[in-house]
Amino acid sequence: MSIAPYLLEKDYLRFGRAEEIKDPRVRRAFRFFEMVPGGLSWFTLFLLVWVSWLFPFFAAVFIIVFDFYWLIKTVYLSLHLRSSYRALRKNLTVDWQKELRALSKEQYVYKGIADWRELYHLVIFPMYKESHLVVKGSFEALLKTKYPKDRFIVVLAIEEKGGAEAAAVAEKIQQEFGSVFYRFLVTKHPGDIPGELAGKGSNESYAARKTKEVIIDPLAIPYDRILVSVFDVDTSVPEQYFGVLTRSFLQQPDALRVSYQPVPFFTNNIWEAPAIARVIAFSATFWHMMQQERPERQTTFSSHSMSFQALVEIGYWQTNIVSEDSRIFWQCYFHYKGNWRTQSLYYPVMMDANVAHSFTQTMINVYKQQRRWGYGSENLPYIMYAFSKEKSIRWSTKFKWIFNVIEGFHSWATNSLIIFFLGWLPLYIGGETFNTDLLSYNLPRFTRNLMILAMLGLVSSAVMSILLLPPRPPQYGRWRYLLMVLQWPLMLITIIFFGSFPGLEAQTRLMLGKYMGFWVTEKARKTEAGTVV
Repeated sequence: MSIAPYLLEKDYLRFGRAEEIKDPRVRRAFRFFEMVPGGLSWFTLFLLVWVSWLFPFFAAVFIIVFDFYWLIKTVYLSLHLRSSYRALRKNLTVDWQKELRALSKEQYVYKGIADWRELYHLVIFPMYKESHLVVKGSFEALLKTKYPKDRFIVVLAIEEKGGAEAAAVAEKIQQEFGSVFYRFLVTKHPGDIPGELAGKGSNESYAARKTKEVIIDPLAIPYDRILVSVFDVDTSVPEQYFGVLTRSFLQQPDALRVSYQPVPFFTNNIWEAPAIARVIAFSATFWHMMQQERPERQTTFSSHSMSFQALVEIGYWQTNIVSEDSRIFWQCYFHYKGNWRTQSLYYPVMMDANVAHSFTQTMINVYKQQRRWGYGSENLPYIMYAFSKEKSIRWSTKFKWIFNVIEGFHSWATNSLIIFFLGWLPLYIGGETFNTDLLSYNLPRFTRNLMILAMLGLVSSAVMSILLLPPRPPQYGRWRYLLMVLQWPLMLITIIFFGSFPGLEAQTRLMLGKYMGFWVTEKARKTEAGTVV
């Protein structure tokens, strides 16, 4: 059953799923595009099995070439990681509030405002059923920021479906923090709005609309004087974050046509997380650090900021999809006919690693979270269809973006399976003739040597993860640092079982039309008494 009213072809910038589209011709085209990510991934895997069986020599050559390509790509990405790390560490040493105060109007690249103090920050925290401990931590961090509090409009966006528990947490937060910002608002997103998919996108869109209605418009605050930041409710921002963000905004000539992207550090509760969850959390952080160095590929993820004027003009976050955090980039990109980009901040925001009340539930939640991230492949049919309609964007630009998105999701679902599983297939199903060939003798050795080189790369990951750790809680001994280093061989497991598998499942669901809903990641923290909440 469709969750949204039927959309017409003129509404293509709001397409979520093929089933919502009224025009049969357009619906078939969009449905075909939905099948592309999963279809390509499964075709690659089945083709490699078939070639390994009937043409093992060619399969072995391909695997050796692919392994070499993977090694070169790993080195290439690691260079980006180190460059991003150096920039991030440097930015963490700067007093950005002092830099803002020292910046004269003549030094502003963006000429839309005369003084940085004219700028307001609208901060939205979407919430479902998170505990008071988790939400309070985020607000305490916001309160500690060096930016003037009279320039903050803060919104705690709760869900009606969160029930009395969520309402009680919101009321307590309002009592504790409601008077310290310029304006504070609690919104309650109704659970029965037609055409919406229950999730973060619909909640934050409702919150932004409500804020416009009850605060921004009555106070006549110009939309181009507001930077809106949406944070997961477990997000703790560093003291200088809004100084970095504001200065970056002022240094962009097209500041109203830019998304501002920090690096998510999943470290709030990293000391509490089991080893596998820690490896996955740091791997995600490292990936987003690398993306900061690749503007040609970077969109938006989770916590990000943008002009409120642009948000209003595009119609807010899309409410009928799962991956609203990346879709907002594409909404802006196509609304402004390609005149939109993402600016790397090289600055962190701290979020929770995936920790539940038990190890088993943590592993289940980690898988579901990765599957939800992998479901970002739902953007591909949207992108492909929008590019087919948008004639003002050059074909070379269209090809670049489509190739990058396809390659990213295809690699996510298939690369580790090819290297760790299918790389051995010619030896087992290639027949006796192939197994007497010299190539069959060298294939496992080449693959093994590649794994050794990959293990050497884990050493640098281990060192960097130690450097990015928050202070050690007193209840954990120094021996815990050793575990933080020894955990990294687990990455060889995580990239398969918590990388390729959930990514492939997400693409397969989209390919088969078994659409996913929004899954809310459980936020569990230990109190000082050791109780998990």
